[in-house]
Amino acid sequence: MAKEIIINHTTLETRVAVMDNSLVTELYHEREKERGVVGNIYKGKVLKVLPGMESAFVDIGLDKASFLYVDDVLADFTTYDEFDDNDGERPSFGHNGQRNKDKQTPIEQLVKEGQEVLVQVSKGPIGTKGARITGHLSIPGRNLVHMPTMDSVGVSRQISDDQERQRLKEIVKRLRPAKSGFIIRTVAEGRQEDEFRSDINFLVSLWDNILRKYSDSKAPALVHQDLSITFRVIRDLLSHEVKRLVIDDEEEYRKIRGFLWEYLPKYGSIVTHYHRKRPIFDYYGIEEEIDRAMSHKVWLRSGGYLVFDQTEALTAIDVNTGRFVGKASHEETILKTNLEAVQEIVYQLKLRNIGGIIIIDLIDMESLQNRQRVYQALKEELKHDKARSKILQISEIGLVEMTRKRDRENLGWLLCVTCPYCEGTGRIKSNSSITFELFRELERMWLASRKLGSLTINVHPDVADHLFTEESDYLERMQEKIGQQFTIRSIHSFHHEQFEIYEF
Repeated sequence: MAKEIIINHTTLETRVAVMDNSLVTELYHEREKERGVVGNIYKGKVLKVLPGMESAFVDIGLDKASFLYVDDVLADFTTYDEFDDNDGERPSFGHNGQRNKDKQTPIEQLVKEGQEVLVQVSKGPIGTKGARITGHLSIPGRNLVHMPTMDSVGVSRQISDDQERQRLKEIVKRLRPAKSGFIIRTVAEGRQEDEFRSDINFLVSLWDNILRKYSDSKAPALVHQDLSITFRVIRDLLSHEVKRLVIDDEEEYRKIRGFLWEYLPKYGSIVTHYHRKRPIFDYYGIEEEIDRAMSHKVWLRSGGYLVFDQTEALTAIDVNTGRFVGKASHEETILKTNLEAVQEIVYQLKLRNIGGIIIIDLIDMESLQNRQRVYQALKEELKHDKARSKILQISEIGLVEMTRKRDRENLGWLLCVTCPYCEGTGRIKSNSSITFELFRELERMWLASRKLGSLTINVHPDVADHLFTEESDYLERMQEKIGQQFTIRSIHSFHHEQFEIYEF
């Protein structure tokens, strides 16, 4: 695989695209004024404990209160208060630092209203929901993730060689401080002891600094902020598969190059400064892919198309044959469209970062064998998706139910706002509907008094045109019935559905 990382950096915004064989597979956005909070560690204050929901709301200083579920509560948050800045003793968590997975202890016995807690954002605010937080902290490094509340060593499942897994575990177990946890990341495969020692020393020092800030801060307070998107990408995505990292900002290019030559010298040569006049995302075709990812309708190469409808909790994807008529039987045409559709659907799920419940409405297939082929093709495509997903068999009416882990705001919610005109429905009333509403309101006014003065009606220009053309006969009959002439005025600033009736 020939992977490339393309970075468009400006003072206000940074955009990162990961390309695999010239195809955009991942997109990341970060705006300076809206910097993400996932991975940040806060000293929070418990606002309310909800035993019935096995959860608590915690103020960490964001606009909305954060959500702490019982599984993410440490059995004893008070251990953080044991840190002594004078002698440098680190708190020992042991069993108390484990998640409350067995749920034997009710949440009201674990946290109290007004209590101060050290928590990390595990999922950022999405839509109307506040951030999800956890007391089980993780601090990522280049090769390791430090789990200060655990007492174990784990290895990424992406490292499949048993001998290598065992070698890595033995190294980290030997180097780690007592009663501290680490997870060995995929990029650590083949690494030597010196690299792990350096990582562990850095992460332990960082954790001690977090504890000091926790002791010195008043809740709510930010005690540790994760790296900027540029350096998170370097930390998390840079591997031997990446052949080139291209960035268009000269100052940021120098920072990245300096960082790599100092800490990851073998990657220093892959960094390139983009200096063409044409914008970098235009040159690599990324801007076009972003536009497709924003579209309600996505065309397939065959002539079929997909329609995406998103709500806060569910995404519906409809597959249609469109212009594709095929050359064989009707069933074969449907099969080819569905097979092409599932490939594009998984690509769009990754590109748009769509999560939660997903319903795919495939074109109905009569053959059970064909349904199984499409299902297997969908499963195969999902294997290349880093986000965890669960998928059910295709139903007899062609529906696929699946879930996909949502770890950050999807592209649509991030780059768009609810339309103030249709208020998110995607539809507005027709000219005829508004006209009939207007006539009904005139009827009410006439029935209430049986005598009306001169009337001026203000409407949107499109509705005014409709009144004078399509409904002119009915407008005349209404004037005869009420016994008054109407003055119709077009108001360009009006909402399409807005109208006003004035009596003089």
